[in-house]
Amino acid sequence: MKHKHEIRLAGTGGQGVILATVILAEAAVLSGHYAAQSQTYGPEARGGSSKAETLISNRPIGFTKVQHPTCLVAFTQKALDKYSDGLSRNCLVILDAGLKVPEGMNPLRVISLPIVETAKMVVGKIQTANIVTVGCINEFLGISDQDKLEQAVLKHIPKGTEGMNMKALEEGIRLAQNWKEKHRS
Repeated sequence: MKHKHEIRLAGTGGQGVILATVILAEAAVLSGHYAAQSQTYGPEARGGSSKAETLISNRPIGFTKVQHPTCLVAFTQKALDKYSDGLSRNCLVILDAGLKVPEGMNPLRVISLPIVETAKMVVGKIQTANIVTVGCINEFLGISDQDKLEQAVLKHIPKGTEGMNMKALEEGIRLAQNWKEKHRS
């Protein structure tokens, strides 16, 4: 893992962006890193804007708010439009397939993946898109090894959903690996 990651996930309430950042933070801690997680969401329990962030570092974290995201993941166009403003050129942007890059957004690495479709069609449950995303993020950023990531997922998901969520995690890793293989220079 590089020295520090500032990860922001954005979408709509009910998509599991908060749980995804909690799992990423847990995996980081299990791997011996420091982590801080926070979230904001609209007044609606489901359907309103939702943003969750995780800071992960090899050193103690003094300020626990993401200031300069090194990774942005967006599930909806509204979230992408809202949270993509001011991203650095080095920010990794992961978009659910079909989202359009806003005019003026200039990061060098924008990756479009069929996250929601994979959750729905391959895993069999659209609600696992957040776990598919966790697998993708970890594969691109190298936050933790797979066994620590699996431990973190299993700690935070409902009992009885272990098999489905492990499949979602594997599919997310596979999506990222396939993308890297296809874009290897």
